[in-house]
Amino acid sequence: MPALFVGHGSPMNALEDNAFTRGWQDAARQISRPKAILCISAHWETRGVHIGAAERPETIHDFYGFPQALFDLRYPAPGDPALAWRIAQQIKDVKVHLDAGHGLDHGAWSVLRVMYPDADIPTLQLSLDTTQPGPFHYWLAQELAPLRDEGVLILGSGNIVHNLREFSFRDPTPLHWAMRADAAIRARIEKREHAVLADWNGLGPDVLRGIGGPEHFVPLLYTLALQQPAETIRFFNTTVIGSISMTSLQIG
Repeated sequence: MPALFVGHGSPMNALEDNAFTRGWQDAARQISRPKAILCISAHWETRGVHIGAAERPETIHDFYGFPQALFDLRYPAPGDPALAWRIAQQIKDVKVHLDAGHGLDHGAWSVLRVMYPDADIPTLQLSLDTTQPGPFHYWLAQELAPLRDEGVLILGSGNIVHNLREFSFRDPTPLHWAMRADAAIRARIEKREHAVLADWNGLGPDVLRGIGGPEHFVPLLYTLALQQPAETIRFFNTTVIGSISMTSLQIG
């Protein structure tokens, strides 16, 4: 099973037909139907590592200031508590906490509603332990690699450039520094310089300006860590809007 990273951008994409949603749909068509989906989203930040183990994960509307139609959306995909337990056991060197109450945040459902609109594939989320540095997340992701052989789609969801402080809803013109940051990160990905990306502090001022948090950047590491020596990368949705990059990629 391939692995994906998607730039999810605005939750309004869940309601719209645009170049980004068509890119997500095309990505879903190009791969086999997953037996389950494990999403690592920018929007579940925790202390420690948690995995969603709900039978029926709720749709979390973790935003404000958007139209009511967006709050009315539901993505009723089933969970898979047995798979959540097995993944928790598979990760050996760090304790993974089962969370039977956590649902799907918009980093997961706004994308999956477009990719798999029938909401009939078991879907789980793995949290981001934001107390840990980049190499920790890269190592942890490598522990997930056997899931690909079982038909589990591992989906990182964030944005490789994400600086809301400099974003303007009125003017989507790409900022020059954001375009440079997007190009610099893609170049490192193409050269498989994963260790450099995992320790992003040496990537220069443009990249650091775009990483910010860095909760939107870290999901990329979960996808890159799964790349095997013979696997290539396909980029799609390579667009910068203001200070946000929608660049997405498929491994395998």
